[in-house]
Amino acid sequence: MLSDRRQRVLAALIEEYVARALPVGSRTLTERYALGVSPATVRNELSALEEEGYISQPHTSAGRIPTDFGYRTFVDALIADGLVAPGEEHRRHVQELRSCAQELDSLMERTSAALARMTDCLSIVLAPSVMSLSIRQITLVSLHDFAALLVLVTEDAQVLNRQMEFSAPVTAEDLSAAQRYLNQLLVGVSLKELEEGLQAALRQSLVDPLIRAVLDQVVACLRQGKQSSAHQHSHRVGMRGLMAQPEFSRSAALLPLVQVLEDETVLMSILDDVSSEDVPSVTIGHENRAKGLEGVSVVASRYGRGESAGIVAVIGPTRMDYSRVINAVRVASSALGDEPSQDKRSEAPPEAAAADHI
Repeated sequence: MLSDRRQRVLAALIEEYVARALPVGSRTLTERYALGVSPATVRNELSALEEEGYISQPHTSAGRIPTDFGYRTFVDALIADGLVAPGEEHRRHVQELRSCAQELDSLMERTSAALARMTDCLSIVLAPSVMSLSIRQITLVSLHDFAALLVLVTEDAQVLNRQMEFSAPVTAEDLSAAQRYLNQLLVGVSLKELEEGLQAALRQSLVDPLIRAVLDQVVACLRQGKQSSAHQHSHRVGMRGLMAQPEFSRSAALLPLVQVLEDETVLMSILDDVSSEDVPSVTIGHENRAKGLEGVSVVASRYGRGESAGIVAVIGPTRMDYSRVINAVRVASSALGDEPSQDKRSEAPPEAAAADHI
């Protein structure tokens, strides 16, 4: 647990590093921040923070920079102290966004553009259907004794299919029975529910290898559909702003990040872990499980409830303005929380984009 003074020194160092992207020395902190202590005390506190892993010194003669642990401590303190709590300005921004959107897709587009402008980072807004992909119908078609076609229709009308091969003969009657059983069991079930336990339960309780084999392909189909939905029903803005950050000025640092962010599978795995709590989740640097994201932080929040929940996220360097980004994500989440009426008519002229104001 950091003392108040040490926490102030850490916060000042992070603020300075976020603003200038340069290692911070004790003299800079003493001259620019009212810490109320002598330069010698600041040097001692910096040494202690470095020993405890909150900051590091990239070069012997350079100043210090925050570590992922330092950022984590700083962000947790922001949230604990209520410094990212919604206020009157938050409510005004939410109303401005909603007032110019006649439907959810329009609101998603405006929101992602607003987030990118406000944070200079990559913003991603995923539609609710992406997160709640569920099963409407399963059909099994016999191709011959050793092969069948699985056709799966999702609630959002995607039609997915996979060819299955069997090591032993499977009759049309066997497939028909498996189809009836799985439709009774799985219609209305989402991929998330399957992955959170239903599949494991079925594996333990069923000995029929055909049912287990079809179930594996159902999960694979839903994952395929989720990736397709993410590509078709997401709004991403701000890659240029992300590329302009000093951390990614070298192609060697930027290329792995771009490759990861273009992979829908990785993107969905990142966002699947977003909690439904009121405060956006913040994943910093090496806390990200995906390889290639060690140099970025992800601030994300769900919007809506239950089956109508989507996700809004900002991806930027670990040297991001966390207070600003967390508040921006909260505004976006609140604005997207209630879908605009389909027959709503906005009084605002087309050029009055509320996104410019958040």
